Amino acid sequence: MVFSIIVPVYNRPDEVSELLESLSKQTFKDFELVLVEDGSTKPCANEVEAYRADMHIQYLVKENTGRSDTRNVGMKHAQGDYFIFFDSDCIIPPPYLETIDRLLRENYTDCFGGPDSEHPSFTTMQKAVNYAMTSFWTTGGIRGGKVGAGFTRPMENFKPRTFNMGFSRGVYDKVGGFKDMYGEDIDLSIRIGYAGFTTKLYREAFVYHKRRVNLKKFYKQVHIFGQARINLFKLHPNSLKLVHTLPALFVIGSIAIILSAIFFTPYLMLLPAVYLLLLFFDAFIRTKRFAIAGLSVITSLIQLCGYGTGFIKSFIEKIILRRGLEDIETLKKVYK
Repeated sequence: MVFSIIVPVYNRPDEVSELLESLSKQTFKDFELVLVEDGSTKPCANEVEAYRADMHIQYLVKENTGRSDTRNVGMKHAQGDYFIFFDSDCIIPPPYLETIDRLLRENYTDCFGGPDSEHPSFTTMQKAVNYAMTSFWTTGGIRGGKVGAGFTRPMENFKPRTFNMGFSRGVYDKVGGFKDMYGEDIDLSIRIGYAGFTTKLYREAFVYHKRRVNLKKFYKQVHIFGQARINLFKLHPNSLKLVHTLPALFVIGSIAIILSAIFFTPYLMLLPAVYLLLLFFDAFIRTKRFAIAGLSVITSLIQLCGYGTGFIKSFIEKIILRRGLEDIETLKKVYK
């Protein structure tokens, strides 16, 4: 089987260099890389040229139209039998493609997703963000769990994400590409299921995902994730589960506890204190470093509050006030 690895990139030459280096070390060589430059002002042409001898690369340059259209352009040019998607801030372990090839032969699926993990070279901030995005005690359980986590069952039916996702050419031919929206990978995963294709979580096929490297950008990212969940609900009413409301309930519950502690009894603050200690010690057990554990408490709170407030904001706008629904109707007509 020939794999087409499709990566959108926008102003990330340093990240692309690390990604290319990791792909050059793959133990399975039957693949092409389709790298699509989305109107970058800092292109990665020099980085691509440095690795052309190590792999087959299609380097495409286009005007800036966003990551969904950029991935779609990549698929139109892809020559492989099976498409695999990474983000430009990923580092791929050497046996990754060999693992995917083996798993597809042993336990074939039309669409797969894999988890993410932290690389030893990651900064303290990146490791703390990784904890917040993969921990069972935040919303990591929703996303399928982390490699080696004590909890192995996801909190909902697994939906692959584009930092580590793949599907066959047959899926693309029937289902189409990504819609121009936040949560586009979840939307596509749902449509793949509607079309009768199979989806599996390949836990062995993990990638190292660097993610955002400061708290402000991280908050903005997860806030958008929360908003996207309501858009997905309007597109696919059956996609919203109780577990998706947990960050919003966390925000509302935290406000209620703080107000109750002020007006009634301060002992109620023991509840959030216990939760914060749980996060700290769980992060310390996983990372073995106090600095990462301490920062993980902060990133976990940002992750929950950012996602929760985004969910609440979009719920009020789209469900209660019914604003912006014309955008949802437009999305319904794309790859319906």
